[in-house]
Amino acid sequence: MKKKIVYFLTGIASIVLVAFLISACSDDQKNARVEVRLTDAPGDYEEVNIDIQDVEVNANDGWRSLDIIPGVYNLLELTNGLDSLLGSVEVPEGEISQIRLVLGDNNSIKTDGQVFDLSTPSAQQSGLKLNVHETLQGGITYRFLLDFDAAKSIVKTGNGSFKLKPVIRVITEATGGAIKGSVSIPESTPAVYAIINLDTLGTSFADSTGGFFIGGLPAGSYRVSFAPATGYTIGDVTNVPVTVGNITDLGAVVVVVP
Repeated sequence: MKKKIVYFLTGIASIVLVAFLISACSDDQKNARVEVRLTDAPGDYEEVNIDIQDVEVNANDGWRSLDIIPGVYNLLELTNGLDSLLGSVEVPEGEISQIRLVLGDNNSIKTDGQVFDLSTPSAQQSGLKLNVHETLQGGITYRFLLDFDAAKSIVKTGNGSFKLKPVIRVITEATGGAIKGSVSIPESTPAVYAIINLDTLGTSFADSTGGFFIGGLPAGSYRVSFAPATGYTIGDVTNVPVTVGNITDLGAVVVVVP
């Protein structure tokens, strides 16, 4: 009796695992990945230190915070093509309308060897909102580069203090592509692999309708390989092109029953 119970629980665990993997595949197709990075145009200062406490994106389901490490960033270390990853987050496909930076109190500049505080009243209260209005496809990674113009963002007042009035340009680019398709016999329930050279860069599982989706792939030419259930055979699909920002549709892949 004990052995039967163990086998039964093992079977339940296997079913739950398969259901989880199929659900994860479906979620990958519906979600896009957003990365927010920070860069700067050169300014006439020795340091420009910005205290970033939170980064949020406004997607279809409302505001979502990125997974970031809060802290002080010296913008002048991020010039001439250099940038820093602030964080990333998964969001539902559809429109992302805004990015919001929430700044702390520890903002400063250094000029002529002296350090001056930067006051940021509006950003401290509600966050600095940047309009983007970009439509995202599920399974694609998007990079939002915040180009912070330090020279234009710092205002010297009549009493010798400094204020931060951020001037930021948002540059958007997709950084990956995806592959989707279906198998002609859903009951074959194959695992699906996207392979480039000898590296497997993505994995999926066909769902109950036979559909599969592999997102977040770098551009290149792929071989898509299948590992179906016992009794089924599926040939590899070769020379599958993946381009940035696009989803390559393989259509229906034929399943052979020997």
